[in-house]
Amino acid sequence: MVGPALLLVLGLLQSPDAGALPPGAGVEGRPAAEHTSPIQALVDRAHPGDRVVVPAGTYDGDLLIDRPMTLVGVGRPTLRGSGTGSVVRVRAAGVTIEGFDIDGGGKGDLGRDTSGIHVAAPRVTVRDCRIRQALFGIYLREADDALVENSTVTGIPGRDPGENGSGIHVWNSQRFRLIGNWVGGTRDGFYIQSSSHGLVRGNRAGDLRYGLHYMFSDDNVFEDNVFENGAAGAALMYSNRMTFRRNRFVHNRGFASVGLLLKACDDVVAEDNLIADNARGIFLEGSYRNHFRRNVVAMSDMALVIYDSSGANVFEGNAFTGNLAPLSLSGKRTDTRFDGNYWSDHGDPDLDGDGVSDRPYRLSNVFDHLRGNLTAADLFSRSAAAAAIGAAERAFPVLDPVPVVDARPLARPPVLDAVPAGSSPSLSRSVASTGPPLLLLLIGGGLLAAGGRSWVSAS
Repeated sequence: MVGPALLLVLGLLQSPDAGALPPGAGVEGRPAAEHTSPIQALVDRAHPGDRVVVPAGTYDGDLLIDRPMTLVGVGRPTLRGSGTGSVVRVRAAGVTIEGFDIDGGGKGDLGRDTSGIHVAAPRVTVRDCRIRQALFGIYLREADDALVENSTVTGIPGRDPGENGSGIHVWNSQRFRLIGNWVGGTRDGFYIQSSSHGLVRGNRAGDLRYGLHYMFSDDNVFEDNVFENGAAGAALMYSNRMTFRRNRFVHNRGFASVGLLLKACDDVVAEDNLIADNARGIFLEGSYRNHFRRNVVAMSDMALVIYDSSGANVFEGNAFTGNLAPLSLSGKRTDTRFDGNYWSDHGDPDLDGDGVSDRPYRLSNVFDHLRGNLTAADLFSRSAAAAAIGAAERAFPVLDPVPVVDARPLARPPVLDAVPAGSSPSLSRSVASTGPPLLLLLIGGGLLAAGGRSWVSAS
């Protein structure tokens, strides 16, 4: 029978006789007496289904929730962990935790998954919690039908990313939902493994290694998220049938940084996303039948990196604008299909006015060849000479590269109203058409005549 709602004042309670709860395999159980929060008394006295309200204050020690209940903080009480394990340990189905600040104290053990909130039970909700200085922020372990919403996680300052855990870590949990959360300063913003049929919507992750790190998980949907200022916006591996809509993968720069990376991922749909200001926009390796449509890929050093181990991928109706180079192809061939995309450096006219340029757009050029074969060429990747060589090569080809073309390039940028706006005018969805200036053609032609052919033969 469900007991009445409880509004309990901690000073009036006596600690009950707390017998040890045997932990499940690999998960923490009841904390030792000297490391136990005074709130444990509230939990131990509650009946299944009770609502327990905790008043404002700071409560030291760790907490085990072993029965279905709702634990609500009023006035944002702070739960300050002992540093010997997870601060809050949820081991019962049907638990809700809401309205707490949780401080991990910068201590714990990565090998034991020490977390601000560690959940190892189904149908648990974590709402409106703020977690700081914990190795892992919120850890969902075999926690089917979990909901984490409107919570924030900040990592432990001064640590290398490898010394922190993930902000929100999901392992072997089906039908999870992550809604409206903010994560920063952790190793990865969201780490999802062996967890399928989930929804990730309206979250923001930045200033970390990977915004989204993901593997062995199928049939998940990602909508309206921001992944920024990391080594990768999203790195996805060994997974199938994901959907990405209206996300922003932006400002991911550094060695080998990328906006959206797919490795051995098949049947992905990516539509209406902004992928901008990354070292590499989209990276495909060993991935098949993925469909990219109505995305904006902008202001990146390399718009696309495609390995010939990938196949049957399609790009249509996208806007590629302001990128230094459109494509780096690793290997001898690709069957990637490009159809009806806009390329801001394609200056061919549309004489018949049908909205399609009169000639196909060739994605590869001589500087891409140099860049792919000479590491030192990266030093000049943003130079006027690089842009000039690329423009001149498109006008006066000196190589016979793998033919990669968009047969029907758009003459004008498409209207992509569903793509989210960027954080600056240069990253907004209103992309401007910029063809190759005549000056670049003249400069590039001179560079090629002065030695371009010898560079190509040397490489």
